[in-house]
Amino acid sequence: KLEAIIENLNKPAKEFRLWLTTNPTDKFPLGILQKSLKVVTEPPDGLGQNIKASYSKLVPEDHEKSSRAEYKSLLYVLTFFHAVIQERKKFGKIGWNVMYDFNESDYKISSDLIGNYLNKTLETGDEEIPWDTLRYLIGEAMYGGRVTDNFDRRVLNTYLTEYMGEFIFDKNQKFFFSKSIVADYTIPDELDPEKIMEIIEEIPIFTSPSVFGLHSNAEIAYFTNAAKELWINTLSMQTSDGASAGGGDREQYINTIATEIQEKLPEIFDIPNIKKQYDTPSPTPTQVVLL
Repeated sequence: KLEAIIENLNKPAKEFRLWLTTNPTDKFPLGILQKSLKVVTEPPDGLGQNIKASYSKLVPEDHEKSSRAEYKSLLYVLTFFHAVIQERKKFGKIGWNVMYDFNESDYKISSDLIGNYLNKTLETGDEEIPWDTLRYLIGEAMYGGRVTDNFDRRVLNTYLTEYMGEFIFDKNQKFFFSKSIVADYTIPDELDPEKIMEIIEEIPIFTSPSVFGLHSNAEIAYFTNAAKELWINTLSMQTSDGASAGGGDREQYINTIATEIQEKLPEIFDIPNIKKQYDTPSPTPTQVVLL
């Protein structure tokens, strides 16, 4: 019906715009979709923020898709995996040979798969989790269905091999996604949603490339591009000649913006004390530049 209404619109006003919001669904009219501009929310910057964004969208039913004790741990593993492959994008060609649009649909369907297969093991009385099946469906069908480069596919499946297996429940040897000087990334012991959100908040803002399995030099290109983007955005704020005539020249405008930014910055860091905290025999490139 909505599609018919749009088809019959006759010379609408120039200011007319129709905004439609929807959850992922296969019932959305294809005719409307083909005539639309798709507006999406970009994933947040930072591993912790990515994990938080995915977890905050889960409803209570999402945490109870299976009564097996392993489900909540596997849901966190999937969330961490989803955040990691999103974060690799910021490293450019070092992260992925091709940029892929991994999204919440992949995450949602993969969580459904985990819940369904765990429930099947309960029905059949099989205590063993079908790891090979889960890794294949998630790595080759769900997320892997978007991957076109063979090396990218190998990276994707390597993550799943490292993150999904009986070893994550080994009581004699604690499982870690990654261990670094700043933080250890592991599955929370407390699997209550509220407790998990508190733990996610403690994840450092800046994540070492080693967490993604990359060399520490990988972040050099990322910070270089981020700095370039900052300067480009700063220059884009300059006023035109016409505007400057009425409200101050271009340099004054830029100085005003720079001053406002500087006033919002925190106090200068105590560099000597910070150096003592990171006094390591092999500092990362970022530490060398900043300290």
